Amino acid sequence: MEVVVAKSAGFCFGVKRAVDAVYEQLETGKTIYTYGPIVHNEEVVKTLEKKGVRVIENEDELRRMEQEHLGSQKGTVIVRAHGVPQTTYELIRKMGLECIDATCPFVSHIHQLINGDSAKGRHVVIIGNEQHPEVVGIKGWASGPVTVIETREQAERFCAKKDEKLYIVSQTTFNYKKFKDLVEIFRKKGYDISVVNTICNATEERQKEAVELAAKADVMIVIGGTHSSNTRKLYELCQSECENTYYIQTLDDLQLDLPNSVELVGITAGASTPNKIIEEVQNYVRINF
Repeated sequence: MEVVVAKSAGFCFGVKRAVDAVYEQLETGKTIYTYGPIVHNEEVVKTLEKKGVRVIENEDELRRMEQEHLGSQKGTVIVRAHGVPQTTYELIRKMGLECIDATCPFVSHIHQLINGDSAKGRHVVIIGNEQHPEVVGIKGWASGPVTVIETREQAERFCAKKDEKLYIVSQTTFNYKKFKDLVEIFRKKGYDISVVNTICNATEERQKEAVELAAKADVMIVIGGTHSSNTRKLYELCQSECENTYYIQTLDDLQLDLPNSVELVGITAGASTPNKIIEEVQNYVRINF
């Protein structure tokens, strides 16, 4: 039996950059906070919590920090890879806290695009999941009307005002094919639109590799956090190509009972999955099956 791991499985550039930023700050001995979990992987977050890193979930929690007795060291807040609304940066500065911005550069680029074109009066349309922290952050950089679209039904129901110009961007981890399909709906409506494909190249490559591997595999294993949007999309794509697709977070979740007819097991992982977990799963499958 052959075990193949997708080349792009595991930490992407933006996630690695954010996690490295936390470890660098830990070496300073400061009180370290992250605004939201630094990445969508529970194992990574648990490891950092054991090292003293605290997670701030929202602006209300951030405001309550003023009541804490932190002595002369007020603490350092690290903005996670997903980014945050403009108001959050302003609040951190207002409270006199040190801010380390670990927002993925690809996400920061979207913030700049939104900030500029929204100020010009365009209605911003974000293709993505409205509840995802990256999208919440992107919305927070628009100074005018902004709408989030995730499904065909939402796109079909959308109705712009007369002579309103639209500016369309995407969540960086959105499915590329689905993004194109939704944009096409807006085109058919005849709107004056400007489209910028802001899906991260690493995301596109990761999804493409996963689909190609799943099409050849007898069994597919997708590794990633339960709250990871990009891992969930990988799982959906792989499952469409390989019926025997498993979604796990760590090796402890893996329960395989492979028949002798299995010749190829494929493994891929979301952008927030540490290499250590991927290696553990890969080695276990190689040794035990």
